[in-house]
Amino acid sequence: MSIATPHPHGTASRLLNRVPEITVFFWFIKIMATTVGETAADFLNTTLGFGLNGISLVMSGLLIVALWAQFRARRYVPSLYWLAVVLISVVGTLISDNLVDNLGVSLVTTTVLFGSALAVVFVAWFAVERTLSVHTIFTARREGFYWAAILFTFALGTSGGDLLAERLAVGYALSALLFAAVIGLTYWAYRLGGNPILTFWIAYIITRPLGASTGDFLSQPISAGGLALGTVGTSLLFLAAILGMVVYMTARQRQAVPVALSARE
Repeated sequence: MSIATPHPHGTASRLLNRVPEITVFFWFIKIMATTVGETAADFLNTTLGFGLNGISLVMSGLLIVALWAQFRARRYVPSLYWLAVVLISVVGTLISDNLVDNLGVSLVTTTVLFGSALAVVFVAWFAVERTLSVHTIFTARREGFYWAAILFTFALGTSGGDLLAERLAVGYALSALLFAAVIGLTYWAYRLGGNPILTFWIAYIITRPLGASTGDFLSQPISAGGLALGTVGTSLLFLAAILGMVVYMTARQRQAVPVALSARE
C-alpha cells in the first residue's frame, strides 16, 4: 500500500517479480490507466460507432496478445505491463457496459456479480498459493491469479462507479471525491499498522471507480455534470502522461539492472 515501501525480498528478488514495485508512480499510472479505460471505451463505442460487441471483440483480442507477451517476459517490463493494464481497463469497462447496456442487467446486480467473482479469485488464489502479495508474482500460476483479479477489479470499479455517480445520482465530481477519501482512509489505516496486503487491494479496487469518475467528469458535457473535454482529449491527455512515466521507469530500470546483477555475483 505504501507509495515508497522497499521490496520485502530485496533488489535481486525484485528482478524476478513480473509486476512493478508499489511506488507513487505505480499509483499515478494506475489511476490514469483506469481513466483511459473509461474514456477510451466510450470513445470507441459511442464516438466512432463501433458498437459494444464489435469493439469488445477487438479489444479482447488485443488484450490476449498483450497478456501473452507479458507472460512470456521473464521479469517486469514497464511497457508490456502497463499496456496490459490499459487494455484490461478498457475490456473491464466493456464487460460491464455490455451487461448493463446490451443485456439490461442492473448496475446493482453487476456490482454484486463482479464483487463476488473477485472474492472467488482471491479465495482460490490464497487457497493455492497461501498469499495474495503482489511482491511474489514469480510464477505463471500466480500471475494468472493476479491478472484475473485485476480484470474483475476493473469491471467491479466500472459498475460500482456508475452505480454511485449515475444510478444514485451522486454525480461524477462528488463520486471522485468520495472514492479519493476512501483511498486516503485506507492509506491512513495502513500507516497505523493495517495489513499491507489487505490495504493494498482495497486501494487498488477503489482506484478504478476513482479513475472512471474522474474520466467521466473531465469528458462528459457540462449538462451532464462534466467539464466537456471530450473522450478524445481526455484519453490523449492521460495516455501521454502514462507514456511519459513508462519511458522514465524503463530508463530507471535499465540503470538499476546492472547494479542489481553485480550485487548478486
